[in-house]
Amino acid sequence: MAELHWKPARPPAREPIEGTTARLEPLDAGRHAHEVYAAVAGADELWRYLPYGPFPGERAFTAWIEECAASRDPLFYAIVDRASGLALGQGSLMRIVPEHGLIEIGHLLFSPSLQRTRQATEAIYLWSRHAFDDLGNRRLEWKCNADNALSRRAAERFGFTFEGVFRQHMVVKDRNRDTAWYSITDGEWPSRRAAYEAWLSPDNFDPDGRQRRSLSEVREGIQPAAG
Repeated sequence: MAELHWKPARPPAREPIEGTTARLEPLDAGRHAHEVYAAVAGADELWRYLPYGPFPGERAFTAWIEECAASRDPLFYAIVDRASGLALGQGSLMRIVPEHGLIEIGHLLFSPSLQRTRQATEAIYLWSRHAFDDLGNRRLEWKCNADNALSRRAAERFGFTFEGVFRQHMVVKDRNRDTAWYSITDGEWPSRRAAYEAWLSPDNFDPDGRQRRSLSEVREGIQPAAG
């Protein structure tokens, strides 16, 4: 096998990641807890496949946010809608292994008002671009409960490749979790990036904000680079 002449990736710093419709801000309880709680309150289905929640009230939720904000891996971010300035969800970069160029997007909590929006897709794009272009990773992962059909469809929509199911991988909330694994590699990233950027372009949306082409349709029209 040829040598890679590999240089380890950089670990992510607690710095904002700027986008056009969304901004990823390092999670801060004082800045974000109330807004995220207001966005997710009452939507208990959001917690079904997460290892925590739902919480009995805002105080308990804020205490959990404080724990998340103190963590370095996972490194949590709030997803802020640039138009309103409100934090509508959160997520993280996690399982950070710079020596192997490996990083994962996880702990996603998208409020009902964030789901199926340009901001939600841009958030995934921003994390992905940061992982590859800024930090120099070789592999970006997405993992979810194998029973979580919505997360699996999202992974495929975002251009992740399904790699298989790890059976009896975890016990979460006293239930077995088989884990579905997905990834994007650095060789695949240029075509994925081009698809994201074409989909996010203002030209892809009509005056009412409806997409003209889906992300999958855009990606199908982009040829991956030869390698």
